[in-house]
Amino acid sequence: SACRLCIMRKLPSVLSRTLISGTSGSPGLPDMFEVRRKLRDIVGASTNWRDHVQAMQERKALHTLLAKRQEDLPPRRMKDSYLEVILPLGSQPEIREKYLNVHNSVRFGRILEDLDSLGVLICYTHTKQEMQPRSPLSIVTALVDKINLCQKIIYPDCDIKFTGNVSWVGKTSMEVKMHMLQLHDGDYSPVLDATFVMVARDPENKRPAFVNPLIPESPEEEEIFKQGELNKMRRIDFSTASLLKMAPTAEERNIVHDIFLNTLDTRQEGEGTVSFQSRKLPPNSVWMEDTKLKALQICHPEERNIFNRIFGGFLMRKAFELGWATACSYGGSRPFIVSVDDIMFQKPVEVGSLLLLSGQVCYTENNYIQVRVHSEVYNANTREHHTTNIFHFTFISENDVPQVVPKTYGGKYPIKSMLYLDGKRHFTAVMKEI
Repeated sequence: SACRLCIMRKLPSVLSRTLISGTSGSPGLPDMFEVRRKLRDIVGASTNWRDHVQAMQERKALHTLLAKRQEDLPPRRMKDSYLEVILPLGSQPEIREKYLNVHNSVRFGRILEDLDSLGVLICYTHTKQEMQPRSPLSIVTALVDKINLCQKIIYPDCDIKFTGNVSWVGKTSMEVKMHMLQLHDGDYSPVLDATFVMVARDPENKRPAFVNPLIPESPEEEEIFKQGELNKMRRIDFSTASLLKMAPTAEERNIVHDIFLNTLDTRQEGEGTVSFQSRKLPPNSVWMEDTKLKALQICHPEERNIFNRIFGGFLMRKAFELGWATACSYGGSRPFIVSVDDIMFQKPVEVGSLLLLSGQVCYTENNYIQVRVHSEVYNANTREHHTTNIFHFTFISENDVPQVVPKTYGGKYPIKSMLYLDGKRHFTAVMKEI
């Protein structure tokens, strides 16, 4: 299983190729503290929660700086947005505690937070107006397309380097490719590749805003840009074929029916009188509804982003940690993250919200566990629930795990079979990547 996990893919960014065998020294590179400071400066965000209303009011004046058409904005190159950032876990031991987990490796949830902040800064670098210290754009994470890992362990005492650049641009959206490398024996070796999609909005974060076009400069950059177009089409196709819109395929219907037949309990009644409700669990299996874990988070001002909504990286960290706990509880041993994919940020989360997270194993195969985490906010005043995110995590366990089984064909249970098929689709897509 470790071999399957560590198959190395070609780094998609031509700009990152030279970093695989980089040197140990990283003089002058900004760290994650500097990344977040720059973001506050670019937006003009307040450092005190009590001042945030005034800070957002001041941003209204930036409306005049917005382009009326994309053609009015100067085109940019991939290298114009290229950034390198250091996470000095080896050279600055005092910051390790924040990133350390109980297994003496790096908390992946913290890495998700750092990737989110870096992706936004890369997009602000792409759209920077030379004479304007503050940007009129509100750039937010729309989608985590995929994060694929090629190392099981991220070491807590070795420096980490993040690199990234804008790889594709639409009218108001940007795809960002990021890579994470860790220092071993004087060289930086790859740990993960990430693809995020960011959207630009007006200063008040209400309407879409145009961004600078991207001009590829070489055949390799043309290929990267074309891949961005293909990624967009793949997402549209995946969404169009969603089980929320279309019936399962004939093959998927057969899978669900086979599960149903395999769980019929014929011992209680005669063959001719078996009912839909007479069910038994096959050996080495777990009912899907028995795999749930839930969590509640009160969204304090400390977790706000530069636009005074709850930081997307924080949401990803909390969802990942619940997903990890769900996989750990299910498999009975330490799980390792293999892939994160298709995280859609549907609604912003306001400071003061009650955030309800629900994790569930929705598909298993050998020692792989596919976990879905549903995130929703609860408004205590209106007593309404609104979905904000759906997270999909693929874990690998040290041992083979029980088969997760949906109850089907009765009452609320068809929902479980749809979750099972959706989990299988995500797992299949991840396996194609790695």
